[in-house]
Amino acid sequence: MEADEIRQIVEAALLASDGPLTVAGLMKLFAEGELDEGAPAEQIRAALRYLEEESEHRGVELKKVASGYRYQVRQSLSVWVRRLWDEKPPRYSRALLETLALIAYKQPVTRGDIEQVRGVSVGQNIMRTLIEREWIRVVGQREVPGRPSMYGTTRAFLDYFNLKSLDELPPLAEIRALIEPALVVDEVPVENDPATPADPHPSFTP
Repeated sequence: MEADEIRQIVEAALLASDGPLTVAGLMKLFAEGELDEGAPAEQIRAALRYLEEESEHRGVELKKVASGYRYQVRQSLSVWVRRLWDEKPPRYSRALLETLALIAYKQPVTRGDIEQVRGVSVGQNIMRTLIEREWIRVVGQREVPGRPSMYGTTRAFLDYFNLKSLDELPPLAEIRALIEPALVVDEVPVENDPATPADPHPSFTP
């Protein structure tokens, strides 16, 4: 199969997919003999590199995140693209964002660990919201009386913030620069926050 045809198939699959696709996942699109038997993965990677370069001056970009590759609207254009949706983006308290940052940087941690650092209690609503967004998950129980749950971040967290791995997190002091462009910070205590649906993230994949 010619390189141009492979690129078209890869591009079409990325646009049609409801989530990021890996190289292995893209290889499954092709029947036996359609890719070079000696280096099928490299053909897919070559197509991805070409598509990434081709999108450099477009409104969308091909981005590699933790779960694979996806097309998404450039962050610099999100102000205009968000106007496609009537509903307002979800609002999160500063307490929720601080809790998320502590989990991301100190994981695995328990609610008690977070409360010790912040100096205040962590409301159950904060943890429930983060779990419902699929940004954190229970990764185990600490072997102490009561066996409290320990929390860590998920691939969905990395995907949302355009990260391939936790190694790409900025210094802790700069975490707000990463979070605030994507979220609207609300100073109202989280216990008073209304339940909100997932926001229309400006990308081809939710």
